[in-house]
Amino acid sequence: MKSHNKYIPALLIVIVLLVSTAFMQAPVGNGVMKHKDTYQAGEWLKFRVHYGLLTGGYATIDIKDATYKGKPVHHIKGFGETTGIVGLAFGVEDYYESWVDKKTDLPYKFLRKIDEGGHTKNKVIEFDQVAHKAHINDLKRNKKTTIDTEPGIQDMVSAMYYLRNNLTTDGLKAGDEVNLTMFFDGENYPFKMRFLERETIRTKFGKVKTLVFRPLVQSGRVFQEKESLTIWVSDDDNKIPLRIKAELSVGSLKADLDAYKGLKHPFEIVFD
Repeated sequence: MKSHNKYIPALLIVIVLLVSTAFMQAPVGNGVMKHKDTYQAGEWLKFRVHYGLLTGGYATIDIKDATYKGKPVHHIKGFGETTGIVGLAFGVEDYYESWVDKKTDLPYKFLRKIDEGGHTKNKVIEFDQVAHKAHINDLKRNKKTTIDTEPGIQDMVSAMYYLRNNLTTDGLKAGDEVNLTMFFDGENYPFKMRFLERETIRTKFGKVKTLVFRPLVQSGRVFQEKESLTIWVSDDDNKIPLRIKAELSVGSLKADLDAYKGLKHPFEIVFD
């Protein structure tokens, strides 16, 4: 398993951030952009990341009510870590936090503190959604910078919740694509996500109807090809990620929803 260890952190990040996707700029197919409350404070999701039967780590993400500069926000916290043999060989401890406006679904602040086998980062970003600026405080290097952002920019965590609240899926058809932009490592980063199909999958909770998406990512040192990641999202009012599968140059890694609580809407299970 040693040769696979360096790929575990990448998938942990994928789980916590729902594959690092971001702000939807336009409707998809016949879909309509319309805010709908799909989540609430108290929601908590836990994912198991595994390579076959071997568990590589866990990731959790939870939501609390808070205020940011007097504005009501959702404070969303993501955490990922390697465990067991993988943790001993390649320790990962990643923290991500986002403060998201309850009405606009736009982030005001983002925190990223990671330690991946000794590779560390510790940054806090404050977004000015009016002036379209990102004020970055690199705590590790004691350096502050300001960078222009796209209108309505999302961070790596808030993106997941924006999509859940604002994408109407009734009109989706195979091949429809979502144009995405997120702010990552000081850049406005473009992404695309393609809708594949509706599929009923078996989970530890029972059979669940899902929407299947595939992010179109650049080929590089982690993913074999541009279409190497697949995401299954519950086809109900919650729109929670249930499964993520990544095809890597060393094989296939999966992450499955392992536990949950505090969902705003009933989790719909299909009974035979």
